[in-house]
Amino acid sequence: MLEKPIKDYKITDEMSINEFVSQMEDAWGFTAGKIALGVKILEKMIKDEDCVKFLSFTANLVATGLRGALKELVKRKLVDVIITTCGALDHDLARCWKNYYRGDFFMDDKMLHEKGINRLGNVLVPNESYGIIIEKKMRLLLESLWSEGIREISTRELCREIGKRISNESSILYWAWKNNIPVYVPGITDGAVGYQIWLFSQDHKIKIDLLKDEQELNDLIFEAKKTGALIIGGGISKHHVIWWNQFKDGLDYAIYLSTAVEWDGSLSGARPREAVSWGKIKGEADRVMIEGDATVILPIMVAALLDRLHK
Repeated sequence: MLEKPIKDYKITDEMSINEFVSQMEDAWGFTAGKIALGVKILEKMIKDEDCVKFLSFTANLVATGLRGALKELVKRKLVDVIITTCGALDHDLARCWKNYYRGDFFMDDKMLHEKGINRLGNVLVPNESYGIIIEKKMRLLLESLWSEGIREISTRELCREIGKRISNESSILYWAWKNNIPVYVPGITDGAVGYQIWLFSQDHKIKIDLLKDEQELNDLIFEAKKTGALIIGGGISKHHVIWWNQFKDGLDYAIYLSTAVEWDGSLSGARPREAVSWGKIKGEADRVMIEGDATVILPIMVAALLDRLHK
């Protein structure tokens, strides 16, 4: 037990972020060691050529600058499959044309509502930057698909069409299309993009084929030799990844990053060890749970990872 002493950080002017993260393993602390382990597992997972790599994340993160770090993982082809929420499509689409703004958690929400400004934590989202622009762009997209004879589409196909037509290099969906990385959205109706599809369906009999998505995920899982996942946040995007992986005896690699607690029994707060009991993560898997704000922790991890892969 007493083989590894804690060491102080040695911070220099020339230090790279990877050198800083590497020191976390010896400096330890309470979350630092987990961040160092998370980067190590992530690097191992990405270098494993037999591993199908999943990325899942929640919508709120795409409303922040963390969108850029997520985009970088997709742009550099460091993941193979994305599972996310409808809101992630909303924010990725809207921010291609409009800005979100800095606010704070304690603003006058009644006043914001009267001015047509929505608050997402400490992010300000004006109506013209969200609902209005999404309605305009989705209507054009759906009308174009309809004119091309498309009457039924899966969420993976829809995300591909959005990414293809965005032509904006800041977009996660654009790079997913560019690199042929499938994006699945099991809760497609829970957001502005999904609402626009429903609205369009009122006078155009277009359908979303969720079962086609599930068949593709089934085939992908059963053909994979190994699987791993970087899971940021909780909810449906997290559960859909681990749910499908139980059918191949569980993930071989799992990095959880979340602020959710486990004492309420929620899926979002459940630790990797709980998923082991369900067979969703292998008992011998390389795994870690990092508690903390992804907008702080993930950019550090991605920067350190890219430095290691570059070297």
